[in-house]
Amino acid sequence: MKVILQHTVPNVGKEGTVVVVAGGYARNYLFPRGLAIIADRSQMKALEHKKARVDAKLAATKADAETLKEKLHGLEIKIEGKVGKDAGKLFGAITSQDVADHIAKASGIKLEKKQVGVLEPIKRLGTFAIQIDLHRDVDATVNVVVFDPAAPVEAPKVVEEEAAAEEFVEA
Repeated sequence: MKVILQHTVPNVGKEGTVVVVAGGYARNYLFPRGLAIIADRSQMKALEHKKARVDAKLAATKADAETLKEKLHGLEIKIEGKVGKDAGKLFGAITSQDVADHIAKASGIKLEKKQVGVLEPIKRLGTFAIQIDLHRDVDATVNVVVFDPAAPVEAPKVVEEEAAAEEFVEA
């Protein structure tokens, strides 16, 4: 089913784009939450007019987003978390708000939690690549290192690599 996204949806697309999704996903998730509308002729014309207005506004903000990308891309953020006895699973979870707060502390750039692409809360130690949505056309990648000073760092990385290797063999 062709839909026009009204808001950015992770792993689907950004606001204002036309995407093809499963009918059930659109009817049961996107439409009730106001995240998308059906892409018929009248909506497509309205989208064209809206894009023309928005493009003029976004041209000015794109340059600012590019400078932010230069500052953020490749930045490594270290977040301390407490782990249990299995030395890998966190007691709490690292959310997009936590990542945004730590980016603000490390670089002085304030982001909204909506801009931080943490799809599911981080619940394990390790290094994670997080997408930051700065502009419709500009994304930056930040590496988030979750560690516990009392727990060894190498054990979880080996476990994750072995789990990835097992998944590859099973497929």
